[in-house]
Amino acid sequence: MLRSGSAASLTRSSFRYVSSPISRRTSTLTGVSRLRPLVQRNLVPQKPSGLALVLRQPLSTSLQRYAGPYDHPNYEREKEVGQRKLVAVPEEVSDTSSVHEVFHEKGVEEEEKDEDMLAGVKADFITIKETFALKEVPREALVIGLAGVLPYLATSLSTVYLAFDINHVGADGSNFFFSQPTAEALLHIIEPLQIGYGAVILSFLGAIHWGLEWAKYGGEHGYRRYAYGVVAPAVAWPTILFPVEYALISQFCAFTFLYFADANAVVNGWAPHWYSTYRFVLTFIVGASIVATLIGRGQIADQINRLPSPADRVKQLRDIQYQAAEEEERAKRARIIAEGEGEEDEDEDDGDEEE
Repeated sequence: MLRSGSAASLTRSSFRYVSSPISRRTSTLTGVSRLRPLVQRNLVPQKPSGLALVLRQPLSTSLQRYAGPYDHPNYEREKEVGQRKLVAVPEEVSDTSSVHEVFHEKGVEEEEKDEDMLAGVKADFITIKETFALKEVPREALVIGLAGVLPYLATSLSTVYLAFDINHVGADGSNFFFSQPTAEALLHIIEPLQIGYGAVILSFLGAIHWGLEWAKYGGEHGYRRYAYGVVAPAVAWPTILFPVEYALISQFCAFTFLYFADANAVVNGWAPHWYSTYRFVLTFIVGASIVATLIGRGQIADQINRLPSPADRVKQLRDIQYQAAEEEERAKRARIIAEGEGEEDEDEDDGDEEE
């Protein structure tokens, strides 16, 4: 016989009450008074829970709130689609195209594509090609800029060739076009030209920012933009007083620093968007020329006489002036001494005549 939860609890409560030794000592009235609230609680109908209400409702009513747009099919649309004739595509449909194989993820195993081992190199080459393409740079600026760095490149190549010629003469005792004294003399002429022309280029690159400020490109920035045109020549022109190696290294650092300054100006909107790429190409040519000159000169550093630098010439000029001043002072003292001796001789002659 099945019992409900209320009947079972009532039976257990009655059994505990009867079997308890305390209940045997109490009166029957006390036991009845204790059982009355429990019986009333189990016999009074209670409010059913929400789950019970749902279970008592029909299934269609219970699932109505879960209904979606696909629970109301469009029979006319389905009939129209069902009347269409399927198109046969034999080249795409086969007996295995719709069959899922057991040990494969896909129905038909795809052929593995060969990996291109040079894909990274090709991507780098394309990037370099696009960088040096300079499609967005105005043609006039590109032509004049390249023409401006050609003399610098020519001096560098001349230095490399003369260094090779001098080195070849020292090793084999023969030369191609110039003898060693002639090549050394030409080298001493070309090196100051390269350093001086580098100072001119640096000054011009700084002056470009003055023009951009006057044109108010990207707004007015005042002293911050004018500083480019002041610092560049202030760093460039003192390098002509340095020895050749130190001058070239200093100019290389100046070109590199100025390139990063120009790139920062492009980022800030102070210069056209193509200017950083344009400056990169020109700086690359100039930097490569400086490196080539340093390498060529390093090959013959111990085979040529060191050309006096402008600082040495200034020092030599000061020494000459100091020596000339000393000689003039000696001549002046000698003349004064001679004049004094002449006066003494005249005084002696006058004394003899008086006697």
